[in-house]
Amino acid sequence: MESDRVLMPHPEFLRKLVHEYETALAEEAASAVAVRTTRAQDLAYTLCVSTGTREVRAALETARHMLAAAAAAPAAERRAPAATTHRPPAAAEHRAPAAREVVPTPRKITHTAPPPPAPAPAATA
Repeated sequence: MESDRVLMPHPEFLRKLVHEYETALAEEAASAVAVRTTRAQDLAYTLCVSTGTREVRAALETARHMLAAAAAAPAAERRAPAATTHRPPAAAEHRAPAAREVVPTPRKITHTAPPPPAPAPAATA
């Protein structure tokens, strides 16, 4: 059974992400830095991944639409998605691993001494 629901990041996470990105941009503008800081680049990337976009402007617009939709959703739909909560598997979900799922024992790694340095060339006079 397919679902028509669109998965979106938790609204609080998305709200915080947008706020942090806008704060990083404001700090860059205040310090007159010509190059984006690593923090701003990381936040822009996370925004794009979280919203399924490739450009930060589109990510911000999509995030704002998602936040507006989350605010308008009934309270029952606003709860945290199941993927973010831990739930122990039901008894029926417990099963013995198949033989091919067994992870092989890691091989013992032996360290050898590095080769001795090459002799220095003889000085000619």
